[in-house]
Amino acid sequence: MDKQKQIILTEKMPRVMWQMSWPAIIAMVLYGLNNFLDGIFVGHLIDNTALAAVGVAYPLAQFAQGFGTLIGTGIGSAISIWIGANEKDKLNRAFGTVNYLTLVFSILITIPCYIFADELLYMMGGRGEIHTLGVEYFKATILGSFFWIHGLALNMIIRAEGRMKTAAWMIAVGLIVDVALKPIFIETFGWGVAGAAWATNLSMIIYTLLGVWYYTRGKSSFQTLFWSLKKDKAILKETLSLGMPGFVMMIMIVIQNIVVFNALAKYGNEMDITFFTAVNRFYILLNTPLWGLMRALQPVAGMNYGAKNYRRSISAYRLFSFTGLLILFPFWFFVMLYPSQVMEVMIPDTPFSIEQLTDFRIYMSILLALPFVFMAMVWFPAINNARPATVISILRQVVFYIPILLIVPPLYGVSGIYIASAAIDWVIFGMVIYTFSRNSRKLTLAESTIPK
Repeated sequence: MDKQKQIILTEKMPRVMWQMSWPAIIAMVLYGLNNFLDGIFVGHLIDNTALAAVGVAYPLAQFAQGFGTLIGTGIGSAISIWIGANEKDKLNRAFGTVNYLTLVFSILITIPCYIFADELLYMMGGRGEIHTLGVEYFKATILGSFFWIHGLALNMIIRAEGRMKTAAWMIAVGLIVDVALKPIFIETFGWGVAGAAWATNLSMIIYTLLGVWYYTRGKSSFQTLFWSLKKDKAILKETLSLGMPGFVMMIMIVIQNIVVFNALAKYGNEMDITFFTAVNRFYILLNTPLWGLMRALQPVAGMNYGAKNYRRSISAYRLFSFTGLLILFPFWFFVMLYPSQVMEVMIPDTPFSIEQLTDFRIYMSILLALPFVFMAMVWFPAINNARPATVISILRQVVFYIPILLIVPPLYGVSGIYIASAAIDWVIFGMVIYTFSRNSRKLTLAESTIPK
């Protein structure tokens, strides 16, 4: 732990970023491929209706990821700060709270979601065969909630230690299992959309077991009571506080998708739902390098904040954000130039209208601003100030997204969804830059007053 900590606290920031980022980016691209491959396999091995059904159901399945993110981001941010501040007692007691929260959240989400799967898919805008197949996919997915939550939390904690390579190969193993099983479960066994879900569930079980092996075999950089179920009120409070921005973002995305898919069902047709599902999955796939940079930034910003190196934490945000922009730009340029060829990967043998390709380009335009927004979502909790990230997440969905998407589609049809989405995110980009500037000035002033 001391060696990794000293690298993060003292090495030149570009070298730290490179060492931390490349395995994290690979890890998150592999993790994001789980979602993308569902679309590829379902679209090619079944049909476009099944793809639309998976698209409608998948946002609901993100409830489990939301709780995993809440625990992983919260305790991960805290662990990075504790490592920087050398608080070994809290590190030792951390997993009692992690395990307690995992069990509670798994029970709270699995039982009601399984019982009310029909109603939830109807709420999402699923009708007819899309509703039937969506329920089938969602029920299978939600039964794996414990492993989605615990596996994601464990891997995020490993990344919070700065062990990006370890986290990356664990995700890679899970992806290999997923890719190998999907065609077998979908086509060979004839399980259809449920087969796609069960392949991912089994990959998450493997993913979780690898995390368990890492901590029970003493591979971690700090000593901890892994099997403890004893919650610590102070750690619980800190975990929920620091993890809330990521959780709010995930839950708000679910709410956003409820509004979007209902608008598509009301003002569009089945092909509009299929098209949006494919667009959204490409959008998420292109975001995955940013997820890797986010996870790499979190221990860098957190440990330096814990060690009171505030200016270094600020410079890390800037460097990681601009690096994200450089990574995304060539992919963004390609998809903007060849949208039809890109969409054919997921929706084969289908002609696309000029209006659809324009909608695609509008929706993708925001990608260039996302590095700065995504990095801010982990940077604020990493400096023990989660409030701005939480407020911005709530503003994006509750104040902007939901009201606007209730107003715009009746006036401008399906295209209004894409236009409104891009416009809102550009506004959020401006808010993030302003909020970061204010906080960075405060931290710079605070560091100047620390006795040397």
